[in-house]
Formats: sequence, C-alpha cells, structure tokens
Amino acid sequence: MHLILYSKPGCHLCEGLQEKLEQVKSMDFELEIRDINAREDWFAAYQYEIPVLCQKTLQGEKPLPRLAPRASIEKLEQMLQKYLINI
Repeated sequence: MHLILYSKPGCHLCEGLQEKLEQVKSMDFELEIRDINAREDWFAAYQYEIPVLCQKTLQGEKPLPRLAPRASIEKLEQMLQKYLINI
C-alpha cells in the first residue's frame, strides 16, 4: 500500500501525523511526503486543509478521513484498517 501525506514545512499538525504514521507497526505501507509548496496545484488544493492523507490507488488518490490531532496511534491504526483499500 502507498500513502501520500500532503504537508508543508513547519506545520506541527503535519509533523505530528507523520510521526504517528511512522510508528504504525500493524500495517505495511509506503509513506510519501509531499510538500504542498512544491506545486501550485497541490498548494491550491490543500493550503487550508493540511495535513491531508491519501491512499494511492489504481484510479488515482483516495483521501482518507481527517484524524483528530490528539488521536492516539491506536486510533490511527483503526482508521487505516477501516478505510484502506487493498489493491
């Protein structure tokens, strides 16, 4: 599985979610970090929404539900198990 995290440098919410994703041990996935400042279309789409977590699928990208910033790693794992599509 391939996950994409849209973020930007200095965003504490983005950094927090990234840290939690790196601690998930119950699932195997590749995490790609995309800086929204790198492309105008990413910035326009996500400037007010970051962090945005998406799953890369054969059809494109599927945004996953937004997780509360203080959610535990266990809650993150539950959300991932519920919403990720195995392809």
